[in-house]
Amino acid sequence: MWNFKLALCAAAAFAGSAAYAGPVTLTFEGAGNLASVNNFYNGGTDSQGNSGTNYGINFSTNSLSLIDSSSGGSGNTGNDPSGITTLIFLSGGAATMNVAAGFDTGFSFYYAAFYAGTVTVYDGLNATGNVLGTLSLSPTNNVYYDWSPIGVSFAGTAHSVDFGGSANFIAFDNITLGASTPGNGGVPEPASWALMLGGFGLVGGAMRSSRRRTAVAFS
Repeated sequence: MWNFKLALCAAAAFAGSAAYAGPVTLTFEGAGNLASVNNFYNGGTDSQGNSGTNYGINFSTNSLSLIDSSSGGSGNTGNDPSGITTLIFLSGGAATMNVAAGFDTGFSFYYAAFYAGTVTVYDGLNATGNVLGTLSLSPTNNVYYDWSPIGVSFAGTAHSVDFGGSANFIAFDNITLGASTPGNGGVPEPASWALMLGGFGLVGGAMRSSRRRTAVAFS
């Protein structure tokens, strides 16, 4: 009987440290405008004191949540895959996500970018160890209003992801662990104001030029 109890305890401990059994999607809804995401998904808070579901996932301090300007935030973004909040970085070459328990099978997300970017999946924490998968991201149309889904399948267990690109020129949403297709459904149809912005590109272009083309976050 004692040996049986020990076996049960060992099994429970392993289950707590094993990779996720199913896909998990991060939408960043509830995080603050231009807040460092930090431990928002790790049983703690972002830099503004907001907390989300505890998935055991934390982000580097330069990883920021951005709310659309139409919803009172600072973002020159819209038509988000879910809600009004996305992930960006304004300094450094990449935002880094760490998953202590690890995840397998695949990784995916939506993104919008003015310049090209690269996302890399690693089997170690803090973007270390072996590379399990790499995604090259092309610039998107109707920048920051058209979101492209992308994903990769891989073998092994991943523990971190680097979201790379030009700071303040690339945004991410619906980051999905455990699947090569991003969760929470597809991107909604473009709203009429987004179509107008695309139709009158000079207005949108003038706005971006006046901000030295830092189009993701308003200064």
